Amino acid sequence: MAEEGEESPGFPPASSSDRQPPHFLRDVIFHGKFKLLKALTPEENTRCQHGLYFQDGQRRVDYVLTYHVKKPGGGRHSRQSARLLTDNAFARSLRRGPRSREKHHQTEGWGDSLSPPLPPPADAELGCQGESLDYQEDDKRIRREEFEGSLRDMGLELEKDEDAKTPGVGFVKIHAPWNVLCREAEFMKLKMPTKKVYEVKQSSSVVEKINSLISKVSEPLHPNVEEHQTKNIKHLSYTFSREKQHLFDLSDKDSFFDSKTRSSIVFEVLKRTKCTKAKYSMGITSLLGSGVYTAAYPLHDGDIVGANAEPNDRKLLYEEWASYSVFYKYQPIGLVRKYFGEKIGLYFAWLGLYTQMLIPASVVGVIVFLYGCATVDDNIPSMEICHPKNNITMCPLCDEACSYWKLSTACGTARASHLFDNPATVFFSIFMALWAAMFMEHWKRRQMRLNYEWDLTGFEDEEEALKDHPRAEYEFRVMQKSLKKEHKSQQKKEKLTCRDRLPAYTTNIVMMLLMIGVTFAIVFGVILYRISTKAALHMSSNPITRNHVRVTVKTTAAIINLVVILILDEVYGAVARWLTTLEVPKTDKSFEERLIFKTFILKFVNAFTPIIYIAFFRGRLVGRPGSYLYVFESYRMEECAHGGCLMELCIQLSITMLGKQLIQNNLFEIGIPKLKKLIRYIRSKRGAFQEEEREKKLQRYETDHFLEPFAGLTPEYMEMIIQFGFVTLFVASFPLAPLFALLNNIIEIRLDAKKFVAELRRPVAARAKDIGIWYNLLRGVAKVAVIINAFVISFTSDFIPRLVYQYMYSPDGSMHGFVNHTLSYFNVSHFQDGKEPMDPLHLGYPVEICRYKDYRDPPWSATPYEISKEFWAVLAVRLAFVIVFQNVVMLMSDIVDWLIPDIPKDISLQIHKEKILMVELFMKEEQGKIHILDSMASMGGKENRSNSKNHSPGPRPRSGMHTNNANSF
Repeated sequence: MAEEGEESPGFPPASSSDRQPPHFLRDVIFHGKFKLLKALTPEENTRCQHGLYFQDGQRRVDYVLTYHVKKPGGGRHSRQSARLLTDNAFARSLRRGPRSREKHHQTEGWGDSLSPPLPPPADAELGCQGESLDYQEDDKRIRREEFEGSLRDMGLELEKDEDAKTPGVGFVKIHAPWNVLCREAEFMKLKMPTKKVYEVKQSSSVVEKINSLISKVSEPLHPNVEEHQTKNIKHLSYTFSREKQHLFDLSDKDSFFDSKTRSSIVFEVLKRTKCTKAKYSMGITSLLGSGVYTAAYPLHDGDIVGANAEPNDRKLLYEEWASYSVFYKYQPIGLVRKYFGEKIGLYFAWLGLYTQMLIPASVVGVIVFLYGCATVDDNIPSMEICHPKNNITMCPLCDEACSYWKLSTACGTARASHLFDNPATVFFSIFMALWAAMFMEHWKRRQMRLNYEWDLTGFEDEEEALKDHPRAEYEFRVMQKSLKKEHKSQQKKEKLTCRDRLPAYTTNIVMMLLMIGVTFAIVFGVILYRISTKAALHMSSNPITRNHVRVTVKTTAAIINLVVILILDEVYGAVARWLTTLEVPKTDKSFEERLIFKTFILKFVNAFTPIIYIAFFRGRLVGRPGSYLYVFESYRMEECAHGGCLMELCIQLSITMLGKQLIQNNLFEIGIPKLKKLIRYIRSKRGAFQEEEREKKLQRYETDHFLEPFAGLTPEYMEMIIQFGFVTLFVASFPLAPLFALLNNIIEIRLDAKKFVAELRRPVAARAKDIGIWYNLLRGVAKVAVIINAFVISFTSDFIPRLVYQYMYSPDGSMHGFVNHTLSYFNVSHFQDGKEPMDPLHLGYPVEICRYKDYRDPPWSATPYEISKEFWAVLAVRLAFVIVFQNVVMLMSDIVDWLIPDIPKDISLQIHKEKILMVELFMKEEQGKIHILDSMASMGGKENRSNSKNHSPGPRPRSGMHTNNANSF
């Protein structure tokens, strides 16, 4: 017979007389569901209707789990399953101790659906033989109920809702009571503000006065949020401890832990709670992966638009941060951190600083470009090319189909090349290298300031402890390894070794090389497209087509490259994730870093391989007239235009950069989430989702269910790192790159903000002290940028040949005669058979000598067509320039790094001041305790003496005895 207060098998739960619910609820059982009888206050009713609170209107929903709900059947099979479930509930209840049963009934008796505890998998299998689908559903339900029971044992409070307006979806609402919040906050070592408040004094130095003046001038640029009102007051923070609760202001316990902190605490409990019925279910991550739960997310604070949109942090962020109308304002980083956590706050702080730093880079880039425009008419080489009396006959650009052409026809290309290939380009490359160093140092200082403001100055220890938490997939693999060795005595805990991961490492290397090979193959295919299309267009009968061959081929090839890059970016992202999963990293941090590294390598190679080919290889492997280099014995390797490859490099860069930003970064980010949301909405309409039901107001947890899940910050950082590469790596050929990046980022900040606030489920707040591996990638790109820009200036542009000619070969020290100096001679009678032009009289006269761009001896010399001494002189200067440029710029960057301290002086002083104040606070607390103990001891001594006088009729003790008694007391 069941004990008092327990549920008898097959019958409803005990009556209210046996089990009393909390004072603010009165529940009755009706068809296995709770119906609320007590009338709620209007405020509580509003809270319930919005779905932010439990049915009692008082307990806040801190986290939500969703799962698939199958409509119950009414046949014999359903009754048999229910009976088995109830019988096993009774058996398990008997196995529990009295205290466990009492706790189970108290936690399960109110606020939850009254489904009994679930049986072992064997019982469910007996009840569902022959029906695998039903067995799977029962198995998932078994794991859910065991997991939820474990959550209740951990102190969390749960409430189910299977009658929501979203068909086929059940919701488990989780609330963390005060004692659980305090316990977990102590475990997680969360720093919380104490009662102690101190004033952050500003020094009276000139710099501080200038900063205050700038702050007053820029006041209209600040968002209208509270964080900008009281900057001089700061709470002294201390790691939360239940033994030292008196240090903290606990007058309002409901708001002491904000919604962000509450959800992160619950998430830690969900990760730590294990489901032991199925051996491979280690926590919420694996339960989500196996389909036991379909989603897990914290709730947004409320609505952002509409009549029911009450004031909340989310609405404030939407108005002051996620709106395009406030694009000119600073971001409310403090509020972003308060709502989304430190990790996301650091991303937007970094993105905002990067965008601010792009402003001076854009200004200088525009000045360099305008300098090129202003000096194009004074550029002697382009004037010589465009001179109407210029009668230089050039050799054909392709075999047979192409004929001889006049150098003056390249006038437009030469003038356009000067816009990006002028002496100011060298200055801009040096400036951008120093700019990158300044950006890194500025970010380190900004990061340190945020660490101080967000109380993360002592976060290293907690971070080290958190990163050691194993991932569910790792534990699963370790469990598989342990099961294989069960016949052996295992004295030590199993772990995955390099030998276990060797197949995954081999697969990683092979697949990475294969993907890089695919990129090279596609670039080679585009090269063949350019070569064949150029020959085909030269054979066209339309003169307009023949006159615009170069522009057509360059533009279409750049667009093809862009489309391929966009497609391969998505493929490479999926491949990198698959390869990282194969490795089974132990911790989430290790998984994230490995994934980022692989994704960066693949996407970097994908984006920059076509650009690197044009910059450093195109026009180098051509050969000469009469001895050209061929691909497949019919395709002649393409060469650069007379103005050099810098113009083509600029076209490729601009199309790729703008295309990625407009299509991938903006269009995809706007369109794909909306498309996914529409698909989920269409799916939810199927079945019994009627029009009148859809028009009803959904609860908060249902509304958030239709939002897009948060997929991490890796895509956001990755697109900015690739953009940083475009801005720094080839800036010598494209000085307008910082301007385009600035315009894109102004939109990107608000676009990302709107996505986080309105289109994504609320992410779990994660603590972070820095941006992690992304900083190392940024430094790596900045270092490589110095080397690449040195080679672009030296080998791709004509800067070094012009310099050598002016100071070594020019008769008057000017640039007159430079064009003729760079052209070699070729005797047309030396063409190979079948390679000469089909129309040799295209210019109206027979051609005996044509010119081509190279440093070679003329055909009448003793060594015809051999490389000339001018070539070696130019090559030596080019290599010397690369070495000098690289070392000088890197030395200047190191000087900038050394001059700017990583920690601002005022922050280091404030951190020192906080330590002193903390010591004073604890000393004051100790003195208070000693004073209380002394007063209690003195009062106890007086009471003892008075009692001895009144109630001890014996002889009066001697003075020595009295003293000893007092001392012992």
